[in-house]
Amino acid sequence: MTKLGTLYLVPNTLGDDARSEQLPWVLPTETIAQAAKLKYWIVEDAKTARALLKAVDSISPLACTIQEMQMSEWRGVARNAKYGDAVKPGDLLKPLLAGNDMGLMSEAGVPGVADPGAELVLAAHQLGARVKPLVGPSSILLGLMASGLNGQRFAFQGYLPQDTQERSAKLKQLEMESRKLQQTQIWIETPYRNTAMLMACLNSLAPQSLLCLGVDLSLTSEMITTLSVADWQKRYPNEAACASLKNRPTVFLLLA
Repeated sequence: MTKLGTLYLVPNTLGDDARSEQLPWVLPTETIAQAAKLKYWIVEDAKTARALLKAVDSISPLACTIQEMQMSEWRGVARNAKYGDAVKPGDLLKPLLAGNDMGLMSEAGVPGVADPGAELVLAAHQLGARVKPLVGPSSILLGLMASGLNGQRFAFQGYLPQDTQERSAKLKQLEMESRKLQQTQIWIETPYRNTAMLMACLNSLAPQSLLCLGVDLSLTSEMITTLSVADWQKRYPNEAACASLKNRPTVFLLLA
């Protein structure tokens, strides 16, 4: 019987600027070396994956050329169906059955966290394959670490509603839960909607609630600030005032 391969969960950088310079800062040597050994990949976006592997090659030579790698894209069940792709998670893991190691790469950060990779990880467990997470950056944990908010009790909410009224109602609900449980609430937003999200927070949340913004985490332009909502309102009285935050990856953290 052929021994099953291992599914390696390979972290990506949190930003796409100067990846070769970023790698020694955000990924351990062992993570880079293991990524360089893999020929079979499942990725969210092949272009982004090739960019990371090109940077990996500058530090630890790849076992084969990027052109020789077998790379499949996976966006999650719902999004794959939207793109007309009926492939199932188990279909992409067939190299494991032949004894080949595989890499699962997130678009940014670590696979399986705020990322569709969890479905593939579960499928690998169902096959009986070994799953090996490799160390790398998670914007959610980096933001929590640096926020000064409750790191003993927290919840990640993913993306909040886009509709203005629904988003405001959700923010108030999260604030109420945070106050009741003394739980840090964490969420993310599409970068071009950062300013709208911040304004929604400042218009919906209580003045004394603490709000942290973790912007461009792990990048040279990183900014991490925790203030009361009242103090944020003084800093950013309107959406135009916070234009510098637009299009910059941001993690939002709240403790009421």
